[in-house]
Amino acid sequence: MERLSEDKTFYRKLLIVGIPVVFQNLISIGLNLIDTLMIGMLGKQELAAVGAANQVYFIYTVTLFGLFSGAAVYTAQYWGSQNLKGIKHLIGIDYVVAIVLAASVTAVSYALAPEIIRLFSKDPEVIHYGTQYIRIASLSYPISGISMVISYNSRAIQRLNVATAVSAAALGINAVLNYILIFGKCGMPMLGVRGAAVATCIARICELIALLVYVYATKNHPFRGTPSELFSFGRNLFQNVMRTAIPVVFTEGGWALSFAMIFAAYGKLGVSALAVSQVVNVVCDMLQSFYFGVGNATAMLIGEALGQGHKNKAYRYGKLSFRAVMLLNVVMTAVMFLLAKPIAGIYNFDAETTHLLILAIWAQALILTPKMLAYLPIVGILRAGGDTLFCMVLDISCNFLIAVPMAFLCVMVFHLSLPIAIILVDLSDLVRIFFCIPRFRSRKWINIVA
Repeated sequence: MERLSEDKTFYRKLLIVGIPVVFQNLISIGLNLIDTLMIGMLGKQELAAVGAANQVYFIYTVTLFGLFSGAAVYTAQYWGSQNLKGIKHLIGIDYVVAIVLAASVTAVSYALAPEIIRLFSKDPEVIHYGTQYIRIASLSYPISGISMVISYNSRAIQRLNVATAVSAAALGINAVLNYILIFGKCGMPMLGVRGAAVATCIARICELIALLVYVYATKNHPFRGTPSELFSFGRNLFQNVMRTAIPVVFTEGGWALSFAMIFAAYGKLGVSALAVSQVVNVVCDMLQSFYFGVGNATAMLIGEALGQGHKNKAYRYGKLSFRAVMLLNVVMTAVMFLLAKPIAGIYNFDAETTHLLILAIWAQALILTPKMLAYLPIVGILRAGGDTLFCMVLDISCNFLIAVPMAFLCVMVFHLSLPIAIILVDLSDLVRIFFCIPRFRSRKWINIVA
């Protein structure tokens, strides 16, 4: 009877925390989807260029996600024990690292824009458009980094409604400005890919302003603090947080880098394959947002349970999350198969590229189950218990010893088509599952850090 009550509590909290996380991810991905849809109307070169340029932002945000995920092990456990002073210090740590990383990435992206795009395509038009886009969009990286501190940590304290609403408003602003600036509406000049970059910058500025107003206008908000309250964290706390977070940063940053390398490998197949890969990535991210909701909510609930000293409850929560993911696998696989043709019909591609897009989406549908069964234990369970070093070693090994070499072998040695390459590259997820399930059952991942 007690276990049944515990299970109901988990699923209720999973919905309360997970649904706003799903919407946050859908909104964030929606920004990329709007860019992809509108820029896709300009042509394959423009779409391929923005896809290549966005690989930098992708690596940057995923690296930050790794940092915040690692630090959130502390945030969630501090929230469970109601240590508000500790939460403010963690927010301060996140601010500092985000700003330092953003400044570095922005400087490199602006200075080396053509060289970065050339890694993905040798087409002169793709390089030209990609350089235009990345030099404008990179100016928004510090702004989005600070916004991510607030948005991501809102998950750890289970206060997501306002942050989600703000992100939705930013999506609306981005959509309207995209239409105006890309196509030259309302008396504005037609800026093409530059218009998409400007629109994204303005939307991110508005998002940050709204989030800061919310935090500092809300009395007793856990993130509201003076500079001394935020940045007076001691060296020991910083080192402990980084000891947990750095493996996650390497895990997520390594995954993002490997993803970009795989994207570059697919670019060897031509501009059409690069454009199709960009569309497929956005579509998959959109549908996989539901898994992100389950994974992030599970991590926060396990962290809260451990902060209260309940190790058995944390383990039980992990088992229940696997059931939720298996149900999602059935639904989302069917959805991807059904939506492939309607999605392909949106883009103004030639018949051959359209057919390639449909097959690539179907290929992603086939590998969805192993991909998500590998995703959940790393992001939602093991990491939440502080087992970040194990996750780092496993993830980096699978990415750089299996996935990346397989991508280049498929493309440059065996000359396989994009859909077949997509399926073979994700064989690495089977290896992740093979090691993650025994690790979960061993309970060695369960650590109380707060």
